[in-house]
Order: sequence, then C-alpha cells, then structure tokens
Amino acid sequence: MIETERLILRPLRVEDADAFVALHSDDRVNRFVGAYSHQRALDRLTAIERQWAERGHGLCAVELKSSGEFIGRAGLNYWEIFDEVEMGWTLRAEAWGQGYATEAARACLTWGFETLDSACFTAMIHHGNTPSVRVAERLGFALLREDTLAGNPVTVYSFDRPAPRR
Repeated sequence: MIETERLILRPLRVEDADAFVALHSDDRVNRFVGAYSHQRALDRLTAIERQWAERGHGLCAVELKSSGEFIGRAGLNYWEIFDEVEMGWTLRAEAWGQGYATEAARACLTWGFETLDSACFTAMIHHGNTPSVRVAERLGFALLREDTLAGNPVTVYSFDRPAPRR
C-alpha cells in the first residue's frame, strides 16, 4: 500500500470489478481507455492480480484517504509487447483538476524506483489526451517515441531513474 497526503493506493483486486466498470462507463473517461463489461473487468483485474503476484507490481486502486472513496486507478503495468513498464493513471471525471493524478503517479514512480530494478518507466498516452500529457510533463516525463498500443496511436514518454543523491 502506498499513502500520500490525500490518497491511498492499493493493488487492484477482482473485488473491485464494479468500481472498475463504473470508472470506465463514463464517456469522458473511456474516450481514451475504453469501456469494460463486467466480464472484461474481471479478466483485466485477474491479470492485474497475476502481475502483482509474478512481477511484484501492477495497477492500484486510488482511494481518497478522507473517505475511502474509489476515484480511479494508477500504477505500473508491464507490457510484454514493448518489454517496458508503463506508469498509467485513469481517474473519475469528478476527480479531474484536483492534482490527484499527479499525486498518485508521483507516488507510484517513487515506489517503483525504490522497489523495482528498472532504469525507466514509460507513459503511453493516446493522441488528443492533453490532460494526461500535462500530468506526464509535470512529473518530468520526456518525449520518447510514437507507437501503437491496442491498435491506437500513442505518444510514448519516458521517465529515467533519478541519479543517486550525493
């Protein structure tokens, strides 16, 4: 579990299926990440649980510390097709504009570099997703390349492991 000033991040579980489906049922949210049926959510959450068990990282539920309310997901997802670990974030539209995505992603990046042996993490952002580009830029991600993910064009950003402090 990762805690920030306002958030709690914990591994997503199959028990989160209803919240996961609700998150992705909003057209403002699923515009870039797609919608999920209950079965598709169960399949995705099972894969996330497996990634946590096998790789020691995965996507997290993002909850408000003040209420325990589920407001989205963020975390480190391994993409075998790229052999890269991506930092991703998706929040309910009602949570946008409050700095939660940046706060959650920053905490996951810090945790990832402290926990995993990775030289860098990527962020794969669908074309037109300007708010996510702004989050990536605030975090210090730099443009890496153009690519395709699940048949959609994405801009891939990279965040390198910080140099050790002296």
